[in-house]
Amino acid sequence: MALTATILHYAIALSDVDRGVYESLDLRVAQHPSETMRFLVTRVLAYALSYEEGIAFSKGGLSATEEAPISVRDPTGILLAWIDVGVPSAERLHKASKAARRVAVFTTEPARLAREASGKSVHKASEIDVWPLDPGIVDAVAAKSTRNTKIELTRNDGQIYIGIDGATLEAPLARASLTDA
Repeated sequence: MALTATILHYAIALSDVDRGVYESLDLRVAQHPSETMRFLVTRVLAYALSYEEGIAFSKGGLSATEEAPISVRDPTGILLAWIDVGVPSAERLHKASKAARRVAVFTTEPARLAREASGKSVHKASEIDVWPLDPGIVDAVAAKSTRNTKIELTRNDGQIYIGIDGATLEAPLARASLTDA
């Protein structure tokens, strides 16, 4: 018998001062049986920190290897942004940068991501945004996550602040490119 996904609910009060985005996000996220909480939390944070009109999680989840885990489409369906998580292969990033106008990767392992892409042909590699997330913060959010989690997420002056379960976590968040990750 195949294992099924677990649905987790994240209510996020987003205050992205750096981008001028203020939203209340009500996310229901399917956790694939093989997905770690660190990866799931990275996906949730990537979604929130990239939030804009037209953003969506992949309909096929982690098993949909031919599409972005998170994408942004315009009203006509044109792929504007491919947002990946973790350490995608150089081949996947090459394909993504040809398919979308903008590509971003949120990762807790920027050095491993750089090694993966090093010496390989990646279309517009210098234009791929890499957002290194502090693994300690991601793990702390993962440890405090339940089936119904409330988060206050603020980005201001290159810092993120996460309020969860009575704790406030803080870490830098600075964009790099794939070529200097």
